[in-house]
Amino acid sequence: MLNIVLVEPEIPQNCGNIARTCAATGSRLHLVRPLGFDISDRAVKRAGLDYWNLVEVLDYENLDDLFRRCPEAAADAWLTTTKAPRSYASAFFTPDSWLFFGKETAGLPLSFRERFRDRCIRLPMVSEARSLNLSNTVAVCVYEALRQTGFPGLLDAGEMSRG
Repeated sequence: MLNIVLVEPEIPQNCGNIARTCAATGSRLHLVRPLGFDISDRAVKRAGLDYWNLVEVLDYENLDDLFRRCPEAAADAWLTTTKAPRSYASAFFTPDSWLFFGKETAGLPLSFRERFRDRCIRLPMVSEARSLNLSNTVAVCVYEALRQTGFPGLLDAGEMSRG
């Protein structure tokens, strides 16, 4: 199962969109605190996130907590950053890859990027653009990882394929 990690996400709408991508793709969502929003059952219901129950959501106090509880993440981690030297298309994802995304205003911490320097990837864009929206970046990377691994467990045809 693909693992999507949001490190200190700040904008609830982005998290909601990413949770929906995780629900649609069967990916697991990991949230690293602090969070810029409330994810209690009451808050999620109030926000109308009717697909939240389709997502396995885990949260962690910090990155050290995540790696302590999920040491396997270090072996197949991919970090997205606009500062990366290579495109996401050059990454070799597995069905169990861990895709890390930083907070909207600052990205991933420098020390974390340096620790996984050879696993940093970026989405190509024109030099004048600072970045894509976080939820769009997640969707692009998730679907590239799924494409590379044959879309495991996902429907490959819609209702129009039935005649």
